Amino acid sequence: MTERSMFDIGKAMDEIFDAAKSFSEAFHENFKPGEHDFLHHGPWSWWKENVDFYPAFQYPPANIYVTPDKHLIFEFALAGFDEAGIDLKFQGDYLALSARVPADLSEREGLRYFKRRLKLRDIEGQRYYVPADKFDQQSVRAVFKNGILQVDLPPNEEFKGGEGIRIEIVKEGE
Repeated sequence: MTERSMFDIGKAMDEIFDAAKSFSEAFHENFKPGEHDFLHHGPWSWWKENVDFYPAFQYPPANIYVTPDKHLIFEFALAGFDEAGIDLKFQGDYLALSARVPADLSEREGLRYFKRRLKLRDIEGQRYYVPADKFDQQSVRAVFKNGILQVDLPPNEEFKGGEGIRIEIVKEGE
């Protein structure tokens, strides 16, 4: 009997998607939104969802936005994760997210995928900047429903800036 070589279409698709992702990252690094269309659209045209203010994390997919009443909202797509395996806490001015893949969904040996886009993996201490003087960390509300973790951070009612530190200005040469 002759042995047939198998073509792993899942691996090929992963390589194609990884190459597209690399191209996208290189494109965004070299052609920053707002720099090339300044004369035609104004200096703030890039603000409308074209800039990723948290570029370091691509997994899990997330939406981060501010509502009209100044609530900061994080929406994390955590399909396949169990609520008990998700850890969310504040570390100073940072919101830290960690999550563990349930044991029954972890990597299985010996499988040959035809297509593989769902790659669950543990999330270790991803940190998102949330200034404590601007948002009320004590009143945060997190809801996990249908695989989406939504974290709602209300704004602080009052500004906790203090009086600041006066800087003395001296005449040059004195």
